[in-house]
Amino acid sequence: MMIRMSASILVLALASGGPVLAQTAAAPAPAAPAPAAMPAPGDVAGTYVFDPDHSQIVFSYDHMGFSTSRGTISGINGQVTLDKADPAKSAVEARFPLSAIRTIAPALDQHLAGDKSFFNGAAPDTQVTFKSTSVKVDGDDEAEVTGDLTLNGVTKPVTLEVEITKAGDHPMTGKPTLGFVIEGKLNRSDFNLGAFAPAVSDEVTLEISVEASRG
Repeated sequence: MMIRMSASILVLALASGGPVLAQTAAAPAPAAPAPAAMPAPGDVAGTYVFDPDHSQIVFSYDHMGFSTSRGTISGINGQVTLDKADPAKSAVEARFPLSAIRTIAPALDQHLAGDKSFFNGAAPDTQVTFKSTSVKVDGDDEAEVTGDLTLNGVTKPVTLEVEITKAGDHPMTGKPTLGFVIEGKLNRSDFNLGAFAPAVSDEVTLEISVEASRG
């Protein structure tokens, strides 16, 4: 979600092939290994499917000025499509059920699910979705991804800052794999979830990690 899915996310790898490793002159002792270069743009085009076991959202908000409360959303599904010819046309979609939301306490989870000020008893499998509408490349490994977030029956645009952390073959599956870190913010009142604001902050900060593989 919350979905800045990414994915978003995508053009980053297309915009750059990463640094080229320099050749060094022979020396008595071997040089320290250089960091792995990012794959060339043509190597990353295609559709990558999220690994839900390694994709997660951490959300946080201020609690009456006394503390910062955090929660998690695991098991995110989705896909990222990288467009080689036109990176700005790359796209990302992501989704997770309301039942995936975990706060700091089981009692609060139950309150969110049942209270009319929040999800009002919505079915646990109700999907929260994000679908990108634009991707703007920013430098070699970053992009700004804007998309429509549908949450609590409301659809609003949300913008995410996306950075690609790694691109290469997964050591266990052998599949081309991309890693992303994503940051964003949203106002819960935009989605009819603004109860107790401003004592409990309206603004929610999102930190998202996504791992996705091709083929």
